[in-house]
Amino acid sequence: MAQSIATFAGGCFWCMVKPFDRYEGVLNVVSGYTGGDIENPSYELVCTNTTGHREAVQITFDDEIISYEQLLDVFWRQVDPTDAGGQFFDRGDSYKTAIYTHSEEQRVAAEKSKEALEKSGVFSAPIQTEILPAKTFYLAEEGHQDYYLKNPTHYNRYAVGSGRVQFIKNHWGDDV
Repeated sequence: MAQSIATFAGGCFWCMVKPFDRYEGVLNVVSGYTGGDIENPSYELVCTNTTGHREAVQITFDDEIISYEQLLDVFWRQVDPTDAGGQFFDRGDSYKTAIYTHSEEQRVAAEKSKEALEKSGVFSAPIQTEILPAKTFYLAEEGHQDYYLKNPTHYNRYAVGSGRVQFIKNHWGDDV
C-alpha cells in the first residue's frame, strides 16, 4: 500500500469530510487548519480571520486505489471555486478555497485540473481557488472531527441552509 496525503480547503470543513469518506482507497479524512503562521490555532482564533489559516481537510489515501487526480475532481465538485470571499454563507479568509500541495507532482496535477475546469465552461466566472505549497496542518478540535456522523441532523441542515447542496446540484447534478 502506498499512502499519500492530500490537503484541501473548501470552506466549512464539516462539509468537506463526507464527500471524500465514501471513496475506496481513502483511509482517513481529518478536519483542521492550515496555511497560517500561528502554531496550534483554535477554531475561535481561526474564525477571527487574523491567523492566515483556513479550515481544511487532510486526506490520507492509498494512491494504488484512488489517485490524487480523482481526489481533485471530488474537491472541485464540492466548492464554488469562483468565490474569492469564502464559501456560500461562510465569509472571510478562513473559508477561502485552496489546494495545498505536498509535492511538485501534486502541484502540476492541481494546476492541470484547475486549467481543465476553467476550460470546461461549467463556471462562467474565473476560478479563484489558490494552489499553494502545503504548510503545517493542525487538527481541529475533536468536536469538529467526523461532524456529519456525530451530528447528522445539524450537518444536513447546515449543508442545505448554507446553499452548498443546491449549488452542487445546480452545477454537477445529483450524482456527486
